[in-house]
Amino acid sequence: MRVATPPGYDPKPEIVAEAKALAAATGATVELFNNPRQAIAGAQAVYTDVWASMGQEHAVHLRSQVFAPYRVTEDLMATADPSAVFMHCLPAHRGHEVTNEVIDSPRSVVFDQAENRLHVQKALLILLMQDMRA
Repeated sequence: MRVATPPGYDPKPEIVAEAKALAAATGATVELFNNPRQAIAGAQAVYTDVWASMGQEHAVHLRSQVFAPYRVTEDLMATADPSAVFMHCLPAHRGHEVTNEVIDSPRSVVFDQAENRLHVQKALLILLMQDMRA
């Protein structure tokens, strides 16, 4: 797994350490990059998320500037494996973290991904409702 973030937006060191330990135990790797081209080079899946989550609305303007080079464009996707898929947990901010050309392309699996999440959420609701009856 490769992660690309702007400098200063790296994942928490303790989470990276735990991920690397789990990766080592399973034969996987975890790599961190500040250059999105390096992270995506040859990748089979490219995943992005919104640049500012709920509760971070105050930082939208700054993050839009800092994260702009990390926008997933056709040019950036061209560095991935030719059969690579594009993923996003939705809702996406088109033109920010991803361009329309990428999210609407045949390589995009965002709607399948959202549908799969729906089924998991329904299963969790059933499980929680069963616990309430007990």
